[in-house]
Amino acid sequence: MTELPDAASSAAHDSRAPLKLDVPQDVLDHFAKLGVEPSTFTGGTLGDKMDIRIVEASADRVVGTMPVEGNQQPYGLLHGGASAALAETLGSIGAMVHAGPGRYAVGVDLNVTHHRSATSGLVTGVATAVFKGRTAATYEIAITDDTGRRITSCRLTCALRDL
Repeated sequence: MTELPDAASSAAHDSRAPLKLDVPQDVLDHFAKLGVEPSTFTGGTLGDKMDIRIVEASADRVVGTMPVEGNQQPYGLLHGGASAALAETLGSIGAMVHAGPGRYAVGVDLNVTHHRSATSGLVTGVATAVFKGRTAATYEIAITDDTGRRITSCRLTCALRDL
């Protein structure tokens, strides 16, 4: 039987604390026109269903959290696909911010390596820019558990396109 997240972790995740978004207002306005809500940057899609929350967002670094509960595979472990979705969400947000208004980012390559499992609490992903070009952006994403242990390492490359 798997453990449920402790009350402090769940409360902290549900509190919807103020976000640290280093995103120019014109970029936020552009995202809003596309239906992307700045508080989640997920636009009511997969990231919203997985309860991914963005804590910080800039072209250089994006930080987000996701609960393990509700994103597990049948054995009670965090689903590898959930980790991949968190990584692609974070890296894509960084690429979208880098691309700026009138442009969009689309993932073209995602590599995910799972090091250990998580069974409860929140996982935190940190996407760090490796390359920010005119037509592509690449991010490394480290996902850690509540104790700070790395559970997954990822790399995402996005193509940058004009709308």
